[in-house]
Amino acid sequence: MLEQFPLLISTLCYFLSCCSTLLGLSAGKFRPQRFPLFAMIIGVLAQSWFLLHQGKFHHSCPIHTLPEIIIFLSWAIGLFYLLIGSTYRVSLMGVFTAPLILGLQAVALLLPFESFKDVAHFNPWIEAHAALSLIAFGAFGLASVSSMMFLIQEKELKSQSPSSLFHYLPPITTLEVVTKRLLWLGFFVLTISFALGFIASPLVLGIKFLLSVLIWGSYGMTLFLQQKHYFSSHRFAWSAIAVFSFALIVVPLVRYNIDLSVR
Repeated sequence: MLEQFPLLISTLCYFLSCCSTLLGLSAGKFRPQRFPLFAMIIGVLAQSWFLLHQGKFHHSCPIHTLPEIIIFLSWAIGLFYLLIGSTYRVSLMGVFTAPLILGLQAVALLLPFESFKDVAHFNPWIEAHAALSLIAFGAFGLASVSSMMFLIQEKELKSQSPSSLFHYLPPITTLEVVTKRLLWLGFFVLTISFALGFIASPLVLGIKFLLSVLIWGSYGMTLFLQQKHYFSSHRFAWSAIAVFSFALIVVPLVRYNIDLSVR
C-alpha cells in the first residue's frame, strides 16, 4: 500500500484540478487559473515518484504490469501537456487533459496490482521499444485532447449563441496545428520504437505485432490523408480521437499477449 501512496497523491491532484475547473464552468464565470495547472504539476511529479520507485524495484523500466502501463501512459500525457501547453498558448487544454488522466489512473488503481514475475534476461532493446511506444501514445493522447477542443470550438463558431467557453478556447487554427504536430511527433517516436523492436527480435509475429502495425498504419494513413488534403480538418480531428480510442482498447490485449509469450 505504501508504494501506491504517490498514486493517491497524483489522483487527488488531478481530481482537484478537474473540480476547480468544473466549479468555474458551472458558475458561468470561467477564468484560467493557476491552481489547476499547479495541481497537474504536482500530479505529474507524484507519478514520476511512483515510476522511479517501481523502476528501482524492477531494476528496469516500470511497465511490466497492466496498472504500470496505464500509469506510464497517463504520466506521458501529463508530461506532454506541461511541455507544450504554454508553448502553443493552449493552457485551457488542462481542462480536457486532467479528466482523461484522472480516468486512466482511476482504472489503474481499481485494477489488482499484479505480482511481477521475474524474467531471466531483460533485453534493453525491448524495454526501450516498449517505453518509447507508451511515450508515443502519450503524444497521441494529447493530440486527441486537442482534437476534442477543435471540435468544440468548431461547434461554437457555428453556433449563433456561443457559450462563454468560446472566448477562452484557443483559435481553431492553433488547435489544428497542435494536433498535427503532436501526431507527427508520436508517429516519429513510434517508428523509432518499432525499429528498436526489430533490432531486439527481427521475427516478431502474433496478435501483438499485428495490432501494433494496425495502430502505426492508422496514424500514418491519417497523417498522409491530411497532408495530401484528402481529409478535412473536421475528419482529421475525429480520426485522431478514433485511433487513440482504439489504441486504449488494444493496450490490455497487447499486455496479456506479452504474458502468454513469456510463458
